[in-house]
Amino acid sequence: MGRITVRTPVLTLRADGTTRRQDTLAAEEPLELRVDGKALTVTMRTPGSDVELAHGFLLTEGVIGAREDVSTARYCDGVDDQGRNTYNVLNVTLAPGVAPPDVGVERNFYTTSSCGVCGKAALDAVRLASRFDVGTEFAVTPEVLGGLPDALRARQRVFQATGGLHAAALFDADGELLVVREDVGRHNAVDKAIGWAVMSERVPLHDAGLLVSGRASFELVQKAAMAGIPMLAAISAPSSLAVELAAERDMSLVGFLRGREMNVYTGEKRVSLP
Repeated sequence: MGRITVRTPVLTLRADGTTRRQDTLAAEEPLELRVDGKALTVTMRTPGSDVELAHGFLLTEGVIGAREDVSTARYCDGVDDQGRNTYNVLNVTLAPGVAPPDVGVERNFYTTSSCGVCGKAALDAVRLASRFDVGTEFAVTPEVLGGLPDALRARQRVFQATGGLHAAALFDADGELLVVREDVGRHNAVDKAIGWAVMSERVPLHDAGLLVSGRASFELVQKAAMAGIPMLAAISAPSSLAVELAAERDMSLVGFLRGREMNVYTGEKRVSLP
């Protein structure tokens, strides 16, 4: 398995002088995802939870709907110049009867760690039809929402060492974090968390919300909707398209989540007010 962190020398400049030391950085390496032996996408990710990443990506792209849609997920022999396996090529074999992904002209699956939808040919191409409606019974109190950022930060192990990773978590109505995943890419962290749910046979996620450490983009709302998640809570701001899509999908979208202060942009019916 690739390294999650790397050490590098750094010169630090301060008003009281300079120091040379070793700094810890979040690792970023390419992962090529193949489906039935055919290359589908390359994403820049932090190594770790790659099989979850693959399951989450394939679900949020509408390729699979459940764990049983995947027969196997195995690393291929991607090797470095010394002949060692880089663990940067993963092949997923779909179960019999599961249709392969459409890799036609409407979607270029090359993604980067900062933007998962840059390869989309047109906005309509990302308005994917989900297999699941979002949950209607899920509801949380402002107190539960307010405690989520601190709970997430406490479990961001690699962020504490590097300061350079995004995080995504699934949480229940009582504020318990069901899973936390970190990655250099926002969309990868979300795919890893959703992939955990796929492999745990918890999809559709009608009884959970999605928490992200940064902003709420259009694509993150899309991914949550594809998994049947009724609420997306972001510590930072949402985009205009994120709000538009959340309203369209009847999702609750919370932004600027800072303790008891937050903005509820859509779906306020799921926030239990006094």
